[in-house]
Amino acid sequence: MEKARYNDYGSFLQKHFAGKVQKISINGGFTCPNRDGSVGRGGCTFCNNQTFNPEYCRTELSVTEQLQEGIRFFGRKYPTMRYLAYFQAYTSTYDNIDRLIARYEEALSVEGVVGIIIGTRPDCMPSALLDYLSELAQKTFVTVEYGVESTLDTTLQRINRGHDYATAIDAITRTAQAGIITGAHLILGLPGESHDDILSHATRLSQLPLHTIKLHQLQLIKGTVMGNEYITHPEHFDIPDIDTYIDRAIDFVELLRPDIVVERFVSQSPAELLIAPHWGVKNHEFTARLLRRMRQRDAMQGSKWRK
Repeated sequence: MEKARYNDYGSFLQKHFAGKVQKISINGGFTCPNRDGSVGRGGCTFCNNQTFNPEYCRTELSVTEQLQEGIRFFGRKYPTMRYLAYFQAYTSTYDNIDRLIARYEEALSVEGVVGIIIGTRPDCMPSALLDYLSELAQKTFVTVEYGVESTLDTTLQRINRGHDYATAIDAITRTAQAGIITGAHLILGLPGESHDDILSHATRLSQLPLHTIKLHQLQLIKGTVMGNEYITHPEHFDIPDIDTYIDRAIDFVELLRPDIVVERFVSQSPAELLIAPHWGVKNHEFTARLLRRMRQRDAMQGSKWRK
């Protein structure tokens, strides 16, 4: 049996659940402090939430209705499947705490749902909510995923993120100490970042008590500030071809602490919204291609990690 080249998310879930588990994305009707004026307006320059909301993920539907539609979709093929409610759209810890808890509890009350995943920003985790999630994590599966995107403050400022990296360190540390599975999202190749800058993210994040990480290629999306910048100034961007990005991702995971679970290496935006890059591969096809390249290089996650 071939040795595992990286710490994959499927194996991680098998340690927590006996059968197949599927995430279902939910739009909880939340907004973002970088849109409503609390931190800024216009949002992060790369952001368009349409790129990752499935058809059933609509705010006119309740949390229960969104989950039930998702369960009907996946349950046709896998009747015994169990589900994780994924609060994905915008900032899913940014609201009145009672309303937040009500949304989470509603999701967990849906038949077949065995846990929740909450996507949020590092500057949106108040202590009272963290206390609630800590208690909840003792009873069910709970993951909090933070959009870190970069560990460089110059980049975070350039993309109008509205917080610095120290804020991410604080949020990740507090969440992990509260006994909650803690994840981070990172975009590989934001404008202005060199290859060495990208690799430095792996070193810095490996110093934090992270359990999971999602890597994303930089995608330029129609209707975003960054998309418009790319159209007018493409020279500001380094958009790699798929093989270059694969080697970049492998270089990254070789430096990544070996126990961190790599949930994915790429994201997939709707073709009608995507300006670049156009690779024409699905996520599972990309992963197969990456694994072939890892075998060619005899690469392993953590092989170059140093404490």
